[in-house]
Amino acid sequence: MPSKKPALLALEDGRTFRGRSWAADGEVCGEMVFNTSMTGYQEVVTDPSYAGQIVCMTYPLIGNYGVNELDSESSRPWVEGFVVREASRLTSNWGAEESLADYLKRCNIVALEGIDTRALVRHIRDKGAMRACLSTVDTDETSVVQKALQSPPMANRELASVVTTREAYDFAAEGTERFHVVCYDYGVKRNSLRELAQLGVRTTVVPSSTSAADVLALNPDGIFLSNGPGDPASMNREVEEIKRLVDAKLPLFGICFGHQLLGRAFGGNTFKLVFGHRGGNQPVKELSGKGVEITSHNHGFAVSADTLPPEVEVTHINLNDQCVEGMRHRTLPVISVQYHPEAAPGPHDASHHFRRFVELMEGKS
Repeated sequence: MPSKKPALLALEDGRTFRGRSWAADGEVCGEMVFNTSMTGYQEVVTDPSYAGQIVCMTYPLIGNYGVNELDSESSRPWVEGFVVREASRLTSNWGAEESLADYLKRCNIVALEGIDTRALVRHIRDKGAMRACLSTVDTDETSVVQKALQSPPMANRELASVVTTREAYDFAAEGTERFHVVCYDYGVKRNSLRELAQLGVRTTVVPSSTSAADVLALNPDGIFLSNGPGDPASMNREVEEIKRLVDAKLPLFGICFGHQLLGRAFGGNTFKLVFGHRGGNQPVKELSGKGVEITSHNHGFAVSADTLPPEVEVTHINLNDQCVEGMRHRTLPVISVQYHPEAAPGPHDASHHFRRFVELMEGKS
């Protein structure tokens, strides 16, 4: 039966939404963002890139196929809170192991349903992503708005250390091992490691604070900079280590947060997008003329193109707002994309970028 317990979502600018609780009781604060994917809600809630954020799904019915362990992109949900128009009480899928509501409740995730999610998304698109508080224990609007205002903003917030692995571990190659890659875990998704494994790559995943010297001592064939949460401007120490890895002239591939950190290591700046790109339908143009990819995104920051040095070429742009979606160094084996080539969820147009990385390790241009 649907819960009748009231819940309140309050934004820092005073806008509020009253609905019903459908998972854990409690109170959470975070940056209010939205995701436009129609499916893949389990991959969304378990994506470490959503640490520090309350996520609203724009598709109106969420949860209808339940959850299962195979679809998790990490060991636990990382969203601070979850907002939907309607949470399905019917779980209709042969592979479902439990309902989404039971899963979120078991993992202590506060969730809200029964609000006008279109109004919320339009507000965020107009005003920008902002701090919010979601509560099932306090339904006084003034009080909950104040709690949102007292929560930390995403700008200059460091979150990679929250989601990263505590100890290094190996993810084995499938079949014959061709290459050994070291992955900096800023919030890596399991499907990135699976994509590399399918190409014969054994990946050693290391904590985000690992020094370049320690990585080079592992004698890798390449370096992978993963996705992750937070503001890349907060990662000064990590950027210095990436500079050392670039100087080592090893093949290097960055995605999403790793792409942003690489942009900073090149000497560029990053900036906060108004409401970010989150969903599986973002059009990206490859500037070499090879066409357009429909891609999966989850980011609130971007690299400023006009701050990059001449030796770095912008290879891809977003067709909605023309922000930088891909880069490559003109003389070194270094490439990056802002979006998620591993998808999960999302289209597979961009999976070929993992093959590009392998080609760099093969010595091909």
